[in-house]
Amino acid sequence: MAARAHTVAFEGVEARPVEVQCAVAPGLPGFTLVGLPDKAVSEAKERVRAALSSMSIALPSKRITINLSPADLPKEGSHFDLPIALAVLSALEILPRDAVEGTVALGELSLDGRIVPVIGALPAALAAAEQDRSLICPRACGAEAAWVGATPVFAAASLDEVVRHFTGQSVMPPSEAGEVLPPASGRDLREVRGQERAKRALEIAAAGRHHLLMIGSPGSGKSMLAARLPGILPPLTAVEALETSMIHSLAGLLSDGGISRQRPFREPHHTASMAAIVGGGKGAKPGEISLAHNGVLFLDELPEFPRPVLETLRQPIETGEVMVARANAHIRYPCRFLLVAAANPCRCGYLAEAERACSRAPGCGDDYLGRISGPLMDRFDLRIDVPPVAYTDLDLPANGESSATVAERVAKARAIQAERFSAHPGMRVNADAQGELLDEVACPDAEGRALLSRVAERFGLSARAYHRILRVARTIADLDGSAAVRHPHCAEAISYRLSALSKG
Repeated sequence: MAARAHTVAFEGVEARPVEVQCAVAPGLPGFTLVGLPDKAVSEAKERVRAALSSMSIALPSKRITINLSPADLPKEGSHFDLPIALAVLSALEILPRDAVEGTVALGELSLDGRIVPVIGALPAALAAAEQDRSLICPRACGAEAAWVGATPVFAAASLDEVVRHFTGQSVMPPSEAGEVLPPASGRDLREVRGQERAKRALEIAAAGRHHLLMIGSPGSGKSMLAARLPGILPPLTAVEALETSMIHSLAGLLSDGGISRQRPFREPHHTASMAAIVGGGKGAKPGEISLAHNGVLFLDELPEFPRPVLETLRQPIETGEVMVARANAHIRYPCRFLLVAAANPCRCGYLAEAERACSRAPGCGDDYLGRISGPLMDRFDLRIDVPPVAYTDLDLPANGESSATVAERVAKARAIQAERFSAHPGMRVNADAQGELLDEVACPDAEGRALLSRVAERFGLSARAYHRILRVARTIADLDGSAAVRHPHCAEAISYRLSALSKG
């Protein structure tokens, strides 16, 4: 007797189809699992045996062999329990084979037959839709998987429910997609006293997804400003929400099946390892840069991060994806994020204040910021100095623009860019523009071009720096509602590039 069930194995955000083949043949009683399983998969046979026993189903005194095909694809995770159980039940003719073969299943079995939630339900549902099959998953994962909308999703709380569903005794209704989670109560820009130039830089960064570096003494408000960036970013589009949720599903970050339209904001500590930032570890899991996909990655105390960790950011910033290469895994993750970094001007933090600076000033500033390499610094489109706010200003009433007002301008600028790049797949904002397309959409007027030429010659700008200034100028023009990039737009973009305390 032989039967088949179907499930998936995860390679990054991609769910690879796996066929679970079960053969029940005469011979010495045994339960063998082959097909390159890891430890968690190898232990599935004991969980399956106990779950079936809880339903008063005894395995026959025959040789049961389970093969996970393709056999050369590594299988990791406990979600193989349910498809293995379905294949066994189908081979024992307890479940109809056609119904089992028409579904993709995933879920971990407890010893009493309950189906335990697992990660990856969203990409598994997408893979089931591509195979023209339905999906069987744990009850807690149904609302998440139903967001795909292209295939029926049946969520069960126990193996007994699955058996009743397939035998027609109690057919489960298809799961409905979870709710769109409301955005978290954001912090408002009006709460920030002063720092008008920094607020303007935040607006430009949000409008065109331009990387931002803030340098200032301790307590000047760098972290406070960064924390208010999510409040001015536009919500995720439907495509972006699905992309981001696929990664968060693999990381187990989706709760109650709800999907948020708020852009992710990740702020790892400077003690984070390279695997935590870029991705890796057991199973080559996504790192912080991928969890920040379509959102913000905030690195506070930038020079305190290990130099090798910072250098690994250079390629993902340019390409928008990262290849996590390990001995047994080569997995590609998307990571198109807005990088916001904050740093003190020196180790003591008071380089610009003569009465408080240490005895090593000004050399300590060069040594401290020298931990950030020139190539990485070159990738910051906006560099601003954040001076300390006078204590007398802290008692003044809030009189700046609210986050809602700034968010409206950012949304309008993003809408202009969406229309501009609608015919160019892979490009969504000005930061993505390159080559001939950049020359076409961000070509400055004669005065602006003359200014850019003088600055490039005077400061020895690299080609990357020149093009990044053009992109920022295009975003400033979009915020200004101008179809053309003019001299004032170029001048403002250049001013953010040539900060007094940053290199280049």
